[in-house]
Amino acid sequence: LLRIMCGADYATYGSVQRLCRVSWPMGNGGVEATMTGRQNAKFICRAHGFEDEMEERIARIQEFADLGASFDKPVNTYSAGMRSRLQFALSLAFDFDVYVSDEVTAAGDAAFRAKAQKAFEDLVGKSSIIMVAHSDSTLKNFCDSGIFLYKGHATWYDKLDDALYAYKETIKV
Repeated sequence: LLRIMCGADYATYGSVQRLCRVSWPMGNGGVEATMTGRQNAKFICRAHGFEDEMEERIARIQEFADLGASFDKPVNTYSAGMRSRLQFALSLAFDFDVYVSDEVTAAGDAAFRAKAQKAFEDLVGKSSIIMVAHSDSTLKNFCDSGIFLYKGHATWYDKLDDALYAYKETIKV
């Protein structure tokens, strides 16, 4: 569903209208595995029309991802955590109205998780975040409301605690 919402995949029926700039799923997608982190950054800068600001944006991406020399190695040599860090940094290099996060705050070591959390906190009031996470505390830190998907139906809850309660009711044994 996240990939459909941000345009990375298409629905089998119906349509999705985006009336704002929506990121690709942070921590899940958006990079070509045979290219280096730097090459991916350049490609995405060009694709988003930021050739004039490319060096500054690449420097921001490289600093945030904190991959060291691996930034200049093919992404297919990265661990899952390294890849997620690059994808997260690539997303933050651009201003979106809505950021889509798929478990990105769980990626990497403790220092990177803290950096990711701080980056999300900095987005509050500037952008919206659609987040998938397995941690109630992560969701409670960033979300006010929730959508619960169950048996092909989505239900919107104005209060996150209500969405979490509905989910927990379905997993009781």
